[in-house]
Amino acid sequence: MYKAALAETPQEAFNWRLIYSVICFGLMGAARGLDEGLISTTVAQESFIQAYGLDPKVYGEDATAQKQGNITSMVQIGSVAGALIAFIACDKLGRIWATRQLCLIWIIGTIVYITANGNYGQVLAGRFVMGIGIGQTTVVAPAYLVEIAPRSIRGMCMCIFSGSVYLGIMLGYFASWGTSIHISNKSQKQWVYATILHLLFAGIILILSIFVLESPRWLAKVGRKEKAIANMCKLRQLPADHPYVQAELIDIEDQINREREASMGSGFLGPLKELFMIPANRYRIFLGLMCQLLGQWSGGGSITIYAPKFFALLGTTGQSEKLFATAIFGVVKFASAIICAFFLVDFLGRKRSLNIGIILQAITMTYVAIYLTAVPQVTTGGIQSTTAKHAATGAIVAIYLSGVGWALGWNSIQYLLGAEIFPLRVRSLGTSIIMTFHFVNQYGSSKAVPLMLLQDSMKPQGAFWFFAAVTFMGLGFVWFFLPETAGKSLEGMDEMFNLPWHIIGRKGAALTEGQGSVSDALGRGTGKEAVEFGDVEQAEHPHGDKRADV
Repeated sequence: MYKAALAETPQEAFNWRLIYSVICFGLMGAARGLDEGLISTTVAQESFIQAYGLDPKVYGEDATAQKQGNITSMVQIGSVAGALIAFIACDKLGRIWATRQLCLIWIIGTIVYITANGNYGQVLAGRFVMGIGIGQTTVVAPAYLVEIAPRSIRGMCMCIFSGSVYLGIMLGYFASWGTSIHISNKSQKQWVYATILHLLFAGIILILSIFVLESPRWLAKVGRKEKAIANMCKLRQLPADHPYVQAELIDIEDQINREREASMGSGFLGPLKELFMIPANRYRIFLGLMCQLLGQWSGGGSITIYAPKFFALLGTTGQSEKLFATAIFGVVKFASAIICAFFLVDFLGRKRSLNIGIILQAITMTYVAIYLTAVPQVTTGGIQSTTAKHAATGAIVAIYLSGVGWALGWNSIQYLLGAEIFPLRVRSLGTSIIMTFHFVNQYGSSKAVPLMLLQDSMKPQGAFWFFAAVTFMGLGFVWFFLPETAGKSLEGMDEMFNLPWHIIGRKGAALTEGQGSVSDALGRGTGKEAVEFGDVEQAEHPHGDKRADV
């Protein structure tokens, strides 16, 4: 399917304007990555620990775990609100203006955060406002990227976003490591200077958005037909009468017409009713929510956020050493995300790439769980035998490999799937609901993990057994429920999701190969004469009944 889709994509479609747009919106992934990379290392820096009362020897383990969890997870709470706001911003303002307003919110929150000067409440407030902006990126950017990308490279374009998450993580890790070496532990500049990266990225994206074209699909949805055609031609660098451009426009028009007829008279609640009353859409929501639930509790994201703590549990001592090990962890994840974007997610398909990542993550989580169960004294600094020290090295390697599995698996699919499976009319709402659920679960896991690791709770070994169990559950879910979406047009997925629910995941892609879009029925890519933009009316309504114009 991938090779066929790539073969029918004209070379002109892979052009500088598309690349520029993908870079602009793809960079928004760095918003989340920067926060995860910076906050995980910031709470391990002595200057921050002393300024905000995070020393367990002074304030007690339970109190500091609660406080650290509050600071770390406040962005996730704000992101819940941001993901909900993004639905309205995306649909009412468009993808570009939604981007500009979220960048401004992101900047304001960062300024409030870095000027706290020891004020715990201001830190929480600033990080909450940051979260409102950062949370919107996970809805706005994926929606735009899947709408402008040729279907043959849609997965790769979306993985630029997920790859940027790791670019942000890596830069955040290295920035904190660098400031820990060159700035005194007694100065708050140690963490403030690193956090300025947020302002840099928000400013770059804001400036880049000035020269980006609005999504043709959103323009068509709001009735700006001529502008939609013009933007599609610019993005593909092809004339309006080219068969490839016409095929995309026909599919867009057909879906909008069908959705308008289906929602006639339903008013403001129309998209919400469509999302939960239509069986195919309910299955889409189920897929998206389960991917977020299983992904966020599999441990991959938790290890990213609390990487220095996990390396300390496995015997890495010293602030600089822990931060350096964490920085290398960021490099490993970033490299894995790039490999996934360019070589796996479109070529092997979403499902195979996800399976590879989950299997690798499951093996590594199980190894660490076994090691910590066999050598529990390592978590409390106890003396180890030579054999145990070798096993500890293996456990540290397993942490790195779990990062590879997370980058290839759940982290890539959690953004891509939610954005590409929904029909245009409910895409923003569906993605918004899924990403809201994402941040609720990320908040839950980031708040719970410090408490799970305590000796009077699950202990470190119990936490890793939990992660391993969730990961194996995810493998079963993917095999039975998740369909392959690589190579299918956004409008062409309806056929697959209209199949009986129990065969969508296992056989859906094979049963609907080459089906599901009007352009296929009209001879897309077969050498037949190009059709006019309005021919979809005749193809769908041969008896002459009229449909709403785009």
